[in-house]
Order: sequence, then C-alpha cells, then structure tokens
Amino acid sequence: MPVGDSMTIGSAGEHTWRYRMWRHLCATYGGPFTLVGPRDTLYDKAADAPTSYAYADPDFPRRHLAGWGEGWLHMAPLIGEAVRTQRADVLLVSLGLIDLGFYTNAEQTAENVRAFVAEARTANPRVSLVLLPVIPNVRAAYDESFAAQVTRFNELLAKAAADLDEPSSPVLLASVPESYDIDSDTYDGTHPNAHGEHKLAAAFAEAMHQGWALGGPYEPS
Repeated sequence: MPVGDSMTIGSAGEHTWRYRMWRHLCATYGGPFTLVGPRDTLYDKAADAPTSYAYADPDFPRRHLAGWGEGWLHMAPLIGEAVRTQRADVLLVSLGLIDLGFYTNAEQTAENVRAFVAEARTANPRVSLVLLPVIPNVRAAYDESFAAQVTRFNELLAKAAADLDEPSSPVLLASVPESYDIDSDTYDGTHPNAHGEHKLAAAFAEAMHQGWALGGPYEPS
C-alpha cells in the first residue's frame, strides 16, 4: 500500500512513483502481488480535488492511501482501517513535508509516526513498513528554519525506525537519493517529474531489496 501526500497521489496525466515501483516489482518480484488501498484517484488540479482517473497506463493497479495536502497527522487515524480492510502486508510511506510545513513541528510529527505504526500493527501485527525521509524541496532551499525542521525530523524518523523495528513487523528506513535535485527531478521544486519518480521508486526498491531480499536492484523501465 503506497501511503503519502501529493507526491504519492500524483495528478492527472502523471505516472507517479507508485507506478514506477509497480513496474519494477513486475520485473523483479517472483511472486504474486498487487497494490492496495482505499483510494484510486489522481488529483485534478483544474478541479482542485482528487477526482481524476487519467492514468497514463490503464493496466496499472491504481489503489493507494494518499492525498494532496495530507501528512502523518492525517494518515495516522486512517491507517488501521485501511490496513484491515485492504489486507495490506507492506506499507511504502512517503510523508512529512505537509506536516512540517503547516501542522506540526519535528517532534510532534515524529510522535505521529509512532502512532501511525501502532495503528497499522493493531490491524496487522505482521505488517512491514518502509519509511522515506522528507526529500529535498524548494521551501527548504530558501527557508532556513524549515530546512532545520526537515533535518531534525529526518533524524527523529531514523530513530523511530530503529526503535520500532521488530522481527515480526520490520521497519526499514529508505535513503533519500544523493543525486535528487529539485531543479532536475521536480517540475515545481517539490513534486517529482519522471526523473524524480524513478528516484523515489528506487529508494523504496533498494531498501526492500537490500533489507528483505524482496525484488531486485532498481532499473528504470
């Protein structure tokens, strides 16, 4: 189940990193799988609402739990029911930018991470999670105090991943690609373009391959 904000739900006409991840797993994972989630739309910027089905590939299993403008604060109360009803085994989570930008500081956001994991485990005690830190973004490039909050949260996220990791319910921390660049990997300083989508998918894929031997090394396709 992909879980995230605007960078995960994507908007009309985009492939999204979840599509790139699906293509990767189709090529490298030997068993049956699919993407699950209670939502299936893209965001329609013209309508300012998550109402679009204009996916670039009609064969893509489009289910997810992602929303434009939603963060850990919003997803923590939803994740238990989503995991339970969708029978999710693995959560690929990209959240935090919205929280830090509008709702909570680094410490409060980290507490919501822990609440999120607890709720997911209540629904499925054996759920596995891959957590992506907040990636480079345009606001952090010009707002020093926000950049400091991002740095602090990513430190707390790494600590939470280490603290919460359990043999029966593993937690992996994905690595932000060192080459990720807001000028070449996004279309507006925040939302990934095709290059950025591949890099975010690769971050999840490499964590799963190296941590769990699930799938193979990421190759863009």
